[in-house]
Amino acid sequence: MKLFSMAIHGNGLRAQHMYILTWLIFSGGFFSVVDADFNYQDALTKSIIFLEAQRSGKLPPNHRPSWRGDSALQDGKIENVDLVGGYYDAGDNVKYGLPLAFTVTTLSWAAIFYEAELQAAGELKNVRAAIRWGTDYLLKASAKRNLLYVQVGDPEKDHECWVRPENMKTPRTVLKIDRNTPGTEIAAETAAALAAASVVFRHADHAYSRRLLNRAKAVFQFAKTYKGTYDGECPFYCSYSGFNDELLWAATWLYTATKRSIYMDYIQDEAISATVSEFSWDLKYAGAQILLTKYYMEGKKDLHNYKQDADSYICSVLPDSPDHKVYISPGGLVHLRDGANAQYVTGTALLFSIYGDILARHKQQVICGNKKFGSARLIAFAKQQMDYLLGKNPRRMSYMVGFGNKPPTHAHHRGASVPKMSPNKVINCPMSFVYYYNTNASNPNELTGAIVGGPDKNDNFVDQRSNSAMTEPTTYTNSLAIGVLAKLAKYHAQS
Repeated sequence: MKLFSMAIHGNGLRAQHMYILTWLIFSGGFFSVVDADFNYQDALTKSIIFLEAQRSGKLPPNHRPSWRGDSALQDGKIENVDLVGGYYDAGDNVKYGLPLAFTVTTLSWAAIFYEAELQAAGELKNVRAAIRWGTDYLLKASAKRNLLYVQVGDPEKDHECWVRPENMKTPRTVLKIDRNTPGTEIAAETAAALAAASVVFRHADHAYSRRLLNRAKAVFQFAKTYKGTYDGECPFYCSYSGFNDELLWAATWLYTATKRSIYMDYIQDEAISATVSEFSWDLKYAGAQILLTKYYMEGKKDLHNYKQDADSYICSVLPDSPDHKVYISPGGLVHLRDGANAQYVTGTALLFSIYGDILARHKQQVICGNKKFGSARLIAFAKQQMDYLLGKNPRRMSYMVGFGNKPPTHAHHRGASVPKMSPNKVINCPMSFVYYYNTNASNPNELTGAIVGGPDKNDNFVDQRSNSAMTEPTTYTNSLAIGVLAKLAKYHAQS
């Protein structure tokens, strides 16, 4: 698990059969024809399986990664609460509230916006199950009014032991926020997750959907009433961007779920926006801006500023935009910073894909200075980013475990790198690094579907377990990829 700072510019804060496809991409001032050889359906299926490998708690009978077992069944006991379940964020065995909630929010967005595509791929049921695994935990964590449990596990002790979650004996410390120790970022993101998920289940399970929505309202009220940044998850998930983006994001999802004017009034009268060049677990402005632009195009013309902000995000990323700011590697990859950079790639792909589809639906364009970009350009760029991760890159390798050509086999991940053993076996923590971490052997358990951190800004990559910046996966890297993969699976399938 790694933490990465955010970047805001402008007026904001500073801080396995193959399908042979032919498509067009604009790069460096010319169009070129590119062949992409990917089974997107397979990539989609596997990306969801990875989320199952990240599950904590009592696993269901239909659980697919056979090497995983029940774990952390006493979580919350130290506080006399039930906090069993949820997700481990990355390659460690800690449950962090902020990235967990963001995983659920973005996965829910994919399930809403690309519902038809996921249904066509036969994966909608699995995505809903993945969302519900997260929301069941968030409901437990938010059961008490004006109190939210935000972390289970001691990251310092956890990082001193390289052991699979089924065998861990490290402390399961519980952290919480309340009126006296607020954490607006985590509370607002949790509200966003619950609200977005309520839309997912509105027709599939109405009673559950209502429960999620009612809790989302209460948690949002907590978030905006007791404001403050919570540093308890530092140095791993510190919020460098502040909490205004999460408040805007949560209010936008609550408006999406309810269409109630109280949330639109908050968005227009109280919420703060900013022009940004990234979308991530720490920085949600661009996601909210694109969601609100949809409402602008549907007739809410007083949201015009959000359309301008959404365009600014696109303009700062597109390499052929006169306002381009984001670094693009020689091989064409968005690279914001070393360390789990793939999360920014999949985040970019999701926003470009969704915004491209919104633009197409309303026959609109993005305006970047003296240039205009239509939906096709955005959608092509989203596809280019996903294709890079799947194997169309200078190294001709896949960055998704178990998929494509020469995929990584040394993911920085405890469960995958430690052999399956009796849950009663006691592991010596210092020796665990000798036996399972500092070895050149491939992981004994395939972490199917995990998108690893990826290459550096020069497209270099080392498949080495100790190189966490390049080989550690995260739940949110995958949650951001699933919607795009579903769309690609439908519209670029073999005819």
